Amino acid sequence: MKVTITKTNKELGKAAGKESARIIRKAIDDKGYANIILATGTSQFETIDQLLIEDIDWSKVTMFHLDEYIGLPISHPASFRKYLRERFLEKVAPLKAIYLINGENNPETECNQLNDIISQHPIDLALVGVGENGHLAFNDPPADFDIESPYLIVNLDEACRRQQLNEGWFNSIEEVPTQAISMSVKQIMKSEYIICSVPDARKAQAVKNSLELEVSNLFPASILQLHPNCTFYLDELSAILLSEEVNF
Repeated sequence: MKVTITKTNKELGKAAGKESARIIRKAIDDKGYANIILATGTSQFETIDQLLIEDIDWSKVTMFHLDEYIGLPISHPASFRKYLRERFLEKVAPLKAIYLINGENNPETECNQLNDIISQHPIDLALVGVGENGHLAFNDPPADFDIESPYLIVNLDEACRRQQLNEGWFNSIEEVPTQAISMSVKQIMKSEYIICSVPDARKAQAVKNSLELEVSNLFPASILQLHPNCTFYLDELSAILLSEEVNF
């Protein structure tokens, strides 16, 4: 695991996006294709913006995404399918294949379909973030580190739902769904490379817990300490609580 600290969120996104592009291009050069996972949320704005201007043959890229609310229509501002379509898919050349999570389908059927597909696509790169409660994807604490299913139905805790409200995606806590379809921790960890982008002071405690405490399902993103090719990209605000003596 490596940690890169930049001064600003924009610099964070530029660095994370450039490294992501390098990994994607290398996979295409080596194998003729790349399989990637994209995250959503405010932490990914700058990283995705950088990816959009990189020289990548998107016709050789297959994309999955991390999570989606159950029962939320694609027209809702908080829909992650809407996010990815508007912020990424509509701005790049057509991809080889796109597998978005449809939270309006029967959740068990949707999970089963996605599980069958992703099992045939070893992931070269996963872009992820860390929630204020330390979650990885929508695996809130205490996260299940052992479940083998690539996608699963999860319950969202109060802290997670409050974060979504405070970020402006919903008008009230009652509007925030209580369940989602999430990629499992084990599936994320199977990725050859992981880029974890975490800007903003409100994530500082979660960053400290994830990087400095022992690996625990009470701090789900701490599992990334065990991944051989994971890089955390932080800005000065999200890194502000890290101990100076820690040597990453």
